[in-house]
Amino acid sequence: MRTIIKNFLIFFLVFLLLASLFSLYDASTTKVEQVGLDQIMAALQQETAQKITVTSNELRLTLKDDRTITAAKEEGETLSNLAKNYGLDSAKILRVPQEVKKPSGLNYWLATILPFLLPFILLAGFIYFMSRQIQGANTRALSFGQSRARETDWHDKKNQITFKDVAGVKEAKQELLEIVEFLKSPQKFLSLGARIPKGVLLVGPPGTGKTMLARAVAGEANVPFFHISGSEFVEMFVGVGASRVRDLFTKAKKTAPCIVFVDEIDAVGRQRGTGLGGSHDEREQTLNQILVEMDGFETNTNVIVIAATNRPDVLDPALLRPGRFDRRVVLDEPDINDREAILKVHATAKPFAPDINLRTIAERTPGFSGADLANVLNEAAILAARHNQKKVTMNDCLESIEKVLLGPERKSHILNEQEKKITAYHEAGHALVAHLLPHTDPVHKVSIISRGQAAGYTLKLPTEDKHMHPKSEFVGDLAVMLAGHVAEHEIFGEVTTGAHNDLRRATKLARQLVTEFGMSDKLGPRTFGLKEELIFLGREISEQRDYSEKIAQAIDGEVSHFLRGAYRTAQKLIRENRHKLEDIVAVLIKKEVIERAEFAALMKA
Repeated sequence: MRTIIKNFLIFFLVFLLLASLFSLYDASTTKVEQVGLDQIMAALQQETAQKITVTSNELRLTLKDDRTITAAKEEGETLSNLAKNYGLDSAKILRVPQEVKKPSGLNYWLATILPFLLPFILLAGFIYFMSRQIQGANTRALSFGQSRARETDWHDKKNQITFKDVAGVKEAKQELLEIVEFLKSPQKFLSLGARIPKGVLLVGPPGTGKTMLARAVAGEANVPFFHISGSEFVEMFVGVGASRVRDLFTKAKKTAPCIVFVDEIDAVGRQRGTGLGGSHDEREQTLNQILVEMDGFETNTNVIVIAATNRPDVLDPALLRPGRFDRRVVLDEPDINDREAILKVHATAKPFAPDINLRTIAERTPGFSGADLANVLNEAAILAARHNQKKVTMNDCLESIEKVLLGPERKSHILNEQEKKITAYHEAGHALVAHLLPHTDPVHKVSIISRGQAAGYTLKLPTEDKHMHPKSEFVGDLAVMLAGHVAEHEIFGEVTTGAHNDLRRATKLARQLVTEFGMSDKLGPRTFGLKEELIFLGREISEQRDYSEKIAQAIDGEVSHFLRGAYRTAQKLIRENRHKLEDIVAVLIKKEVIERAEFAALMKA
């Protein structure tokens, strides 16, 4: 519809242009004064004419005052006959120079034929282009079931990505190097009876580089790369997804060796039999076609399917069996060394000041994915540009880390004196208890400047990457979470709503200790509750109880036991170190921010 309107507007503008040109021509031929024959004869009688121009149907006089008058006459009527009819002396006519003109062919076409021909030409052109659009619509309708995969040309070296461009994930790259070897030298493996892998499943949290790693495999092997999302297979029309799958694999086989990358395959590869549509569900039909195509590959067809997902638990078991997705490559969140390497990759195009220390940035970003780290440096560059700086400084990077973690500073969110004081004691309580407990992470920053939804925050960061967490660490974290609530109650005798997020997080962690981690001394080493995802309800999670009401009461009791113990621990530490709490609050109210070095000096005083 949009294209039809566009074409109509083009034709309308062309018509206006031609009409304006024609009007200009017509205007140029009608600048003379139109009069009657009697006035022409009167001018000749008075001898005011200096030139006579005669055409087949017109008499034109150029007067001595440089005016031009014209009058229409009958076809074939001569000037002498007209003069005789008007009683004009022929001698006076002979004294005026005369010019007889034959009709111009161009004038004839422009004045006679063009006004009729032009609308026909425009109408014919409009019908032609409209028929072209209708044919294009029919072609698109016929191509509805064709694959929408985007092919990356391996000859394009400028945009090619290799393993050098993907920092970290050493084990994943080592696993995928064999895929590259298969694509480059398949006979080397076939001669030993090895079967070429048909599918590789990349599993990892969002932002860990699954798509980039798949492109790097194609770049290393110098083969075509087909990229498509799992959601692009599924349409409201039955059979379209399966048709697109067939077309995709047909194209891939023609360009083999190549790589077919299906991003977010869980959109189409979820377990069958769980939807509301039964066996005729379009998504399930598309999955069936994928299974058939992958199982139907010839042994010598060098087409490898790489799929990515962060939800491998919901995939259909038929996808994961040998012969389809033979390999599962796990991409974990990067450790400190990998984070530093990733930062170096993203820092190549940015002008950094000499004070930049990427190791320090890596230490401050535990749990960040590759995409998060790229976002940190991008936000730092934006901050530097906002301040009209020529280079990105360390302060810009540290500011961007907090912006990514908590959100931008809300400088317009100004607290009154009482709220500022309550926030200072709240955050000082968190920082003091975190510093005094032995199994908690060190405090890097304390602030009462609003960020995101938080009125203030205490930034704790681990000194090293951790993969396993002991019970003592969780118990310490519970005390730190409740320390702000405790500090408010100890100082002001009542609590505010500022601790609601801390209480929610503490309650959730205490329940996890009991029901998931088996850290309750009373209930012992077992888990409670079976969580299942209801696929047709989206992200809703249902929990099936595998315990009695008596156990449920015991779980609630243990959760309360953990929370009460953490509350007493925080209360004891705050009461015993009240003077240090006051020191922290005094600096916060004055400066609003305490960095790690200054905080450590306060604690030693």
